Amino acid sequence: MVQGKTKGLQSKASSSRQAAKAAANPKKGKRYIPPKKTALVKQASMRQSLTAKINKSIEQQMVSAASAGKLTIMKNTVDTESPKVTPGSKVSKS
Repeated sequence: MVQGKTKGLQSKASSSRQAAKAAANPKKGKRYIPPKKTALVKQASMRQSLTAKINKSIEQQMVSAASAGKLTIMKNTVDTESPKVTPGSKVSKS
């Protein structure tokens, strides 16, 4: 019969628990494997540069639209069109 504590059993239990957590919660998002062929590497870099240019132009358009005038949200415009009724005020019927 074994007398006293056995070594290593407690540490193995904790590592298996962490492994189970890692398997239950994989990383979110699309998996990306970088291309190895030269043509595909060139195509990927071209796509990345084009995406960056498109995003930059969209951001510049948003900045110019924001500096040109007041930005509004549709909910705010709907609220301003209909008269607001507060509990203390009376609405006159004409």
